[in-house]
Order: sequence, then structure tokens, then C-alpha cells
Amino acid sequence: MADATIVTGRRVSPRFSALWRRGLQGVLVLWAAWSLTFLILYILPSDPVTIMLNQGEQSTVDPAQVAALKARYHLDLPVYQQYALALWDVLHLDLGRSIVSGDNVTSLLAQTLPATLLLALCALITALVTGIGLAAGASVLPPGRVKSALLALPSLGAALPMFWLGLLLLQLFSFNHAWFPAMGNHGWKSLVLPALALAIPTAATIAQVMNRSLAEVWRRPFIDALRLKGAGNAYLLWRHVLPNAAIPLLTLSGMIFGHLLAGSVITETIFSREGVGRLAEGAVSAQDIPVVQGVVLTAAAIFVVINFVTDALYPLLDPRISTGEKS
Repeated sequence: MADATIVTGRRVSPRFSALWRRGLQGVLVLWAAWSLTFLILYILPSDPVTIMLNQGEQSTVDPAQVAALKARYHLDLPVYQQYALALWDVLHLDLGRSIVSGDNVTSLLAQTLPATLLLALCALITALVTGIGLAAGASVLPPGRVKSALLALPSLGAALPMFWLGLLLLQLFSFNHAWFPAMGNHGWKSLVLPALALAIPTAATIAQVMNRSLAEVWRRPFIDALRLKGAGNAYLLWRHVLPNAAIPLLTLSGMIFGHLLAGSVITETIFSREGVGRLAEGAVSAQDIPVVQGVVLTAAAIFVVINFVTDALYPLLDPRISTGEKS
């Protein structure tokens, strides 16, 4: 196969073509996620205007008020017209306004997203250090009880329900000892328990992937050849084994970060933190269509960007990958 593809008289590298295809796939993912969210919210039996008006103390709802609000948010139109108008706004980077509060959805996301991203980033760093460290330590230990115990820990961590883990951390470190605050977004201490609740199951997943990958790399012939030349386990681990074993983990980076964002809904609810998770939970309960779609679109965009960056980094981490395809 030729090393380049001829497109409109110019030579385009296969790697660039692969990234271009991934970009188009990303756009398709964003459209599909947004459209599916719209469809699911539309087929629900109730509507957001009625839910919003029923939250007040009044026992009856004025039909004229309902009709006016539905007309304001185009909820009185056929579904295909609602979809077309909403999609046109999104294409113009207008996510609309919250039906419940009337606030601009973009502003709501801008206010809440930084806190959620900070929480997810702290959890990710903690999970990577813990998961990779656990797997690397187990890989160099001789067979025995200690190694078996370390290899069993990831399965235990992955089996822990996140809500139960969060409540356990609250009980131990907030209520029993008062080392960390039980709720809020104030100061670094308020990040510790939510980040741990998110990081422990994620670290377990990372450790499971790394355990298999490390075991496979340790068995490769070039490791035996380096041992014959006198290389020690520590040198082999940091210089050769970990870099090669981490490549499969990069493939899961989008899924891992997506899991952290999804887990933030539970974690921010448990620890009463302001963030996208709390925003999404309230919007789903109120059937606030623009806010829910904005949250889903933002999460999908983060997922697409992470996967795109991952594809771009693959050839740098493994020079054997030169066509943009992961092997």
C-alpha cells in the first residue's frame, strides 16, 4: 500500500486521513447523543412546564399559563418542528434556556463544569497512581500470599457500589472523626472524600487492565534478552515494561473519564457538591429538556475530544503505529 493517498492533487498521510475520519465520527457521536436525549425526553409521559408549575404551593394550574409557557419553549409544536428548531439553535452554539429557571444553559454549564472537571481530574490522578502502582508492585513480587492479595484487591474495589463507598467515607472521616467536611465545595479538604469515592472503583479498573498488560509484557522475548544482559527488575519495569503496558490503558482513557463524569452525578449528590452532576440530577427530575441536552452534549464532547487526542498520541507512544490505527 502506498504511504500516502492522493486527494485533490495533494498527498495526504494515512494518519491525517484517519484523524479526519475520527473527527467526522466524533461529530456523528455528538449528533446521536443529542438526538437520542431529545427523543427520550419527548416520549416521557409528563412535560417540564407542568412539572415546574406543580412545584408551587398552588393546587391548580392555570391552563392559560401552561399554554403560554409551552408556546415560549415551542413545546406546543409537533415533535419534528421542536427537533428542527432545537437542532438549528445548537448548530449556532445556542443551547437555549432552562425551562425551570430561565437561565442560559451555557451559563449554567460554565458555572458548574469547572467544579466537576476538577473533581474528575483529582479522582483520575488518584486512580492512576493507585491503580498503576498496585499493578506494578504486584508484577515484580514473587508468587505468594502478598502477591495474591494485591491481585485480588482490584476485583474487590470494582465490586464496591459508589454510593455505598461514599456513605462509608462520610461516616468514617466526617461524622466519626471530622477530618474532612461532609458537604460543600469550599477548600481542598472538600475534594478529598468525593475524589476518593470516585477514584477507588476507577483505580480497580485500571489495576485490572494493567495486571493483564504487565503480565503479557513481562513474558515478551525482548525482556528475557535484556535480563540476559544484566538488566534488573526495577530498570526493566520503569524503562520498558510500564511504557509498553500502558498503551492498552490509553485506549480506555475516554471510557475512564466518561465513567468519572457519570459517577460525579452520584458523588456530587452524596456530598452535596455544586457541579454538573447535581445540575443533571435536578434537570432530569424536572424534565428540563434544554439543560439535560446541554449536559449530555458537553459530556459527549469531552468524550470525543479525549478519544481524538488519544488517537493523535498513539504514534508518539508507539512508533510502530504510523497509519493512525491502533494495534
